[in-house]
Amino acid sequence: MKRGLFFLVLLAIWAGGDRAQGESPLRMLMTGDDSRGWQAVGRLNIGRRSFCTGALIAPDLVLTAAHCMYNMDTGLRIPDNEIEFLADLRSGRASAQRRVKRALVHPGFAMSDDDFATRVAYDIAILELDQPIRNTSIKPFSTEARPVDGAEVGVVSYAQDRAESPSLQEVCHVLARQNGALILSCDVDFGSSGAPIFVIEQGEARIVSLVSAKAKMSGQPVALGTSLQAPLAELLAMRANGDGVFHKPAPPVRRLSLTDTHSATGAKFLRP
Repeated sequence: MKRGLFFLVLLAIWAGGDRAQGESPLRMLMTGDDSRGWQAVGRLNIGRRSFCTGALIAPDLVLTAAHCMYNMDTGLRIPDNEIEFLADLRSGRASAQRRVKRALVHPGFAMSDDDFATRVAYDIAILELDQPIRNTSIKPFSTEARPVDGAEVGVVSYAQDRAESPSLQEVCHVLARQNGALILSCDVDFGSSGAPIFVIEQGEARIVSLVSAKAKMSGQPVALGTSLQAPLAELLAMRANGDGVFHKPAPPVRRLSLTDTHSATGAKFLRP
């Protein structure tokens, strides 16, 4: 069970500069002590076969990537009642489990958008849970404005080889910013989509971006993240106003096979 990230080689305008040095390795969060402070990160089970990563930003609200809400074969939205959030899932056991009542996708996001930078910039969704999570050990995260180039960040994510427990990368870096997207040195893989990217301020972890895609820059793997602040504010405002644009279906998209090597824009896709 896995959820596919978008894979491509970055266009030349994104290929300036070297990969940051000093990234920490992934560390599995297997015990309660390991996961202390990160319990509001959880796995999103989507349909019967897929998963992404999400994080609580309110007792009843999960933040994740918009593309996780779509069937990659048809481009159609996954029914909201087929999505569940497993908070602090470790060794196959969650501290809290909730169904999703409503998934709200940013209207600027489109699965079929040929402008990849725009797609990443708006790759954000908020999920309303059927019941709030009021476990005192699961504290929702605050959010913060996007970090500057060179900033030190971290990420907590699930992935295809660590689906039952999350991993923490305490140190990776913002390499560049481009058209609302962040280029980061963070270590991500299938299932990491929607994973929160953090900065630590005064001992508190705050979300500054979400994992959207995996790519290459100067021959090195990088992660692409959303520009969180403005798109999230727009989504929250639309939610408060009861705006009904969220369930507009995306046009069908072609699923990449292992033999596909180029997109319509000439960007080369990596094989999973």
